[in-house]
Amino acid sequence: MAHLRGIVKPQLRHIANLWTLMNHPAPSTEWTLSEKLDAIQAAGFDGVCWAPSAELHTGCHQRGLIFVGGMASGDASAFPILLHDLHRWGAHHVNVQLAADDTLTPEALDLTLALDTLAEPLGLLPAIESHRGTCTETPEKTYALADAYQQKTGRLLRISWDFSHFAVVKHLATSHFAARLMLRPELIQHAQQFHFRPFNGHHVQIPITDGRGSLTQEFHDWLPFAQALLECWLSGNSSTDREIFICPELGPVEGGYALSTFPNPWEDARIVRLEVEELWSRL
Repeated sequence: MAHLRGIVKPQLRHIANLWTLMNHPAPSTEWTLSEKLDAIQAAGFDGVCWAPSAELHTGCHQRGLIFVGGMASGDASAFPILLHDLHRWGAHHVNVQLAADDTLTPEALDLTLALDTLAEPLGLLPAIESHRGTCTETPEKTYALADAYQQKTGRLLRISWDFSHFAVVKHLATSHFAARLMLRPELIQHAQQFHFRPFNGHHVQIPITDGRGSLTQEFHDWLPFAQALLECWLSGNSSTDREIFICPELGPVEGGYALSTFPNPWEDARIVRLEVEELWSRL
């Protein structure tokens, strides 16, 4: 919590994803988990997102890093053990990739309600990620689930927002991002997890730097959307002590997000963190 002369302020938490450091710096010399966590801490990140493990829990605890848990499942029978492990190894917030692309809203709602029921006694806050290949792969599916959830529970759905997938589904022009992607400000303001992987209307990941030390034009084109999103979130949270967890979730070539000509994803993720911090400071 941040209190300045009695004023409550929201807090930005920078979260790195271990996916960004896959095969870094090279497949044959990939860093150990300890080396990755040291680099994450040194780069100024506040935490890390990944699947739970004893080794990761110990490493985060030693460095004072927040652990944001991750899980991917559409099998309700697997939820108890997945959530138990997340709780056991230090998660509070959980990023959930839920079910599959052919999962219909009624089943997605049942799964979401089951997650809530199991997570609440453990003190976990699962948020459904808007993600390819899941029940939230399009805006329409995501909003249908959010509406069904609110009708059933009277509450807003916790969403982990990754707008890159929506932009590509709709092939949006950069100038249309804010108008087309921020249709439900109440859901944005209610959320706490955001994946700030820069994108355009045809690529869920764009290069941040050009290899010569300068920011790319594509990244400059994305930044106004990042600012508009932060302004939207802050307009609903400016007088609270809520935390916003922002992850520059850049993926490696092996994950199918980066192209072979892209700069190193970890080095670019560090740049995104700095740029987001500057935006936040101005706002």
